[in-house]
Amino acid sequence: MLSHHAGNLAKRCIPVKQFARSLYRLSATEDEPANKRLETAQDWTEFQMDRIQRTTLIKLMEQYGSTQTRENTWTLRDSLRRPPAEATLSALLATGAHFGHAASIMNPNFMPYAYGVRAGITIIDMDRTLPLLRRAVNLVRSVAHNRGQIVFVGTRPDIRPVVEKAARRVGRQGYHVGERWLPGTLTNKFQMFGEDTVTKNKVVPDLVILLNPLANMNAIRECAVEHVPTIGIIDSNADPRLVMYPIPANDESTRTAELIAGILSVAAREGVAIRQQALHTPDLWEIDERMKKTIQADLPDIDLDADEESSPDSRSQRRPPQKPDGHGWDY
Repeated sequence: MLSHHAGNLAKRCIPVKQFARSLYRLSATEDEPANKRLETAQDWTEFQMDRIQRTTLIKLMEQYGSTQTRENTWTLRDSLRRPPAEATLSALLATGAHFGHAASIMNPNFMPYAYGVRAGITIIDMDRTLPLLRRAVNLVRSVAHNRGQIVFVGTRPDIRPVVEKAARRVGRQGYHVGERWLPGTLTNKFQMFGEDTVTKNKVVPDLVILLNPLANMNAIRECAVEHVPTIGIIDSNADPRLVMYPIPANDESTRTAELIAGILSVAAREGVAIRQQALHTPDLWEIDERMKKTIQADLPDIDLDADEESSPDSRSQRRPPQKPDGHGWDY
């Protein structure tokens, strides 16, 4: 039986010579570069044959090893316009989020999030980053679901469009700071905005997301004074304790900022959508009361509350359970 299985496996395997030409074209040489210009019909035919053979080889090898191919790997295209809804390791690696600063300037408190050193550069452990990013996603979704105001802060010129797009994606609950954070925005709000504005409107946000925390230390201090939770991208040269919910990643990469801000803004939009859906879904108790009023209007001679008054248990079964303090249960 073992020899029969080995024979079937040998029949399924394709000779290496069949892919010798396609594998050869994957590597660029001086005689035949990989991006050789297709001038004749024969060149075009050979190129198509090589592409088909290479695709067949990849599909065959997927059965015996990794299934990570170019088709199912996240790419950088449309990262700002259509960010992914979920965080994945391939997306973080594609944006270069694992590259830190020089190992000589690594913060000692960043040690648990460092994978190692490569060519003098600290490599950030993405296995630690991914759970922290998902925790931040759950926090943002919960804050947006409870009508919380979210502020995206990114004062570098290359990430100003990122925070603006993220705040616009959230909607009315999203705000952004693309220029310099004015000192006293939160701690000296009465003089900054006026007493009437602070009294009538909500000035202090419920959550602040910082894409470059080291350049916005004033914002971090004011959020700490006002007890505002903060989420920040923390690189290897920063202390993760600067913010309440750190995300270890490359803070100098624009692509990384686009990915993280996009994922968090999509989570906030999902929280807003969940709240709106809950508001448009009527409660079963309200439907029951509405039906009873309609029947009572059509049949005024019938008293629908007579049976309920005679049997208190029936009324208690129809009403939702109450806490001892009478505020209802939290679902």
